[in-house]
Amino acid sequence: MKINNTSIGKKNVGETVTLYGWVNRKRDLGGLVFIDLRDRSGIIQLVVDPKSEVYDLASTLKNEYVIKVSGKVVLRKEANKNLKTGEVEIEVLSLDILNKSIDLPFDLNNVTALEDTRLKYRYLDLRREELKNNLMVKHKVMQSARKYLNSLDFMEIETPILCKSTPEGARDYLVPSRVNKGCFYALPQSPQLFKQILMMSSMERYYQIARCFRDEDLRADRQPEFTQIDMEMSFLSQDEIMNITEGLLYNIFKEVKNIEIKLPINRMTYDEAINLYGSDKPDLRFENPIYDITDYFKESDFSLFKNIINDGGIINALVFNAADKYSRKDIDKLTDYVKTYGAKALAFLKYNGEFTGSIAKFVNEEIGKNLIRSLDLKDNDLILIIAGDKKMVKTSLGALRCKVAKDLDLISKDKYALTWVTDFPMFEYSEEEERYIACHHPFTLPQDIDGLDDKENAKAYAYDIVINGYEAGGGSLRIYNPLDQEKVLEALGFSKEQALSQFGFLLDALKYGCPPHGGLALGLERLTMILCGTENIRDVIAFPKTTSASCLMTEAPSKVALKQLNELHIKISE
Repeated sequence: MKINNTSIGKKNVGETVTLYGWVNRKRDLGGLVFIDLRDRSGIIQLVVDPKSEVYDLASTLKNEYVIKVSGKVVLRKEANKNLKTGEVEIEVLSLDILNKSIDLPFDLNNVTALEDTRLKYRYLDLRREELKNNLMVKHKVMQSARKYLNSLDFMEIETPILCKSTPEGARDYLVPSRVNKGCFYALPQSPQLFKQILMMSSMERYYQIARCFRDEDLRADRQPEFTQIDMEMSFLSQDEIMNITEGLLYNIFKEVKNIEIKLPINRMTYDEAINLYGSDKPDLRFENPIYDITDYFKESDFSLFKNIINDGGIINALVFNAADKYSRKDIDKLTDYVKTYGAKALAFLKYNGEFTGSIAKFVNEEIGKNLIRSLDLKDNDLILIIAGDKKMVKTSLGALRCKVAKDLDLISKDKYALTWVTDFPMFEYSEEEERYIACHHPFTLPQDIDGLDDKENAKAYAYDIVINGYEAGGGSLRIYNPLDQEKVLEALGFSKEQALSQFGFLLDALKYGCPPHGGLALGLERLTMILCGTENIRDVIAFPKTTSASCLMTEAPSKVALKQLNELHIKISE
């Protein structure tokens, strides 16, 4: 049986061991050859004496050669505290080269290569300690989740990958059927319908480490295929589902990072999150909320602000104790930044016993006193102000809040701030489709089934778990009354025929004694990304796609033979 490098220590001094691995680095110092042998567990130092019969062979070794060595475990003259095995080394007695390596496209010990290069040679990139550790964290998260959910009598059940295409949400990935001409499967965006069907099948508590697929625009925390820790439960309230999820997260943080998160996790409503932080996934590792200062400028001499207020707009502000760190040029850069979120301008004030800045002349004595009191102003405070319609103001300041915090290094990478965001809107308006769509999905339980006509204000029993500004997971209570489900689909614009065509199997199942149920899914990669302290989801996926949804290593997607297309009854248009 193979021995892991890092299992060897002072307890093994004097023993003869056999090790396998890759040459991480070779050094020739004063005749002695030192080799850092790397396996999945880590590095151990080998030493070859010039008098050894394997010395000449050891001298030929290059990085990434695969070798087998036998040798005696001895104490090092000077311990290396940076290695788990730093107190010992192996005096090599025998050496076999199992395989050689050609010159590498980049140095694994000092990576300066572009990400595209590393993705093309992903099998090399994955040999690096950082990525190996990330995948180990992901493995531990899955193991911890399974252990915890099994202890609570959950059943792990697989659901189909080839399923029916349904509207709402992102675009589906479609799979043509060879047997059923002109018909398509869809890859699941989530197991949503199936896990609800499982509750109707009396499974009561289900979970799955589920693969999901969404054909959507990608970014640093999105991939076209990803994994959820998916859960569904019958006969439980929203609070009970959230409590179970808190226990799951507590166990994961404790077992993977040895961090005890504080329970119960803080809660805020969706409206509170938007009003205070401009986002439904607020980063709470730092303070600096958004302040509403609309009322203070209602009677000001600043016509621009007065006109915005008269048109139903608002004036909001952020405060950072950093006036001395922002020149006018720096403010101009921030202005350009918020313009990408729809803001037309960024006003600012600096406070040092008195106000200076772009709108200081409009701050009379009364306005000044109100600002000092309500914003709790101190010397050297910088006040950043945006005025306009509510959605734009909140979104712009929410993004600006995070940018300035990063610029000022206010965000500790060693801190984890968790919060629940509850009471989400039932509907959201889609500019693209020019209609209201489901905020979560069409099966979310509304808080008031008779209030669906007021789509702008209708609320749902829906909740997200937010960690460090990322939506780490989300869920809801589900509709379990067939008449209520019909009402929601009707409110979303589905005719009875459309509803039966898309969701007929679910609507039928609801009629056969459906229990009250709800659930939640944690994004495995996002959670792992947070635990690993990276902002790039590709760092925690073994074989990720680029932002254009392509795999540089396998060159997928690729064209296929005409014979395959003909079998699938597909013709490619030019």
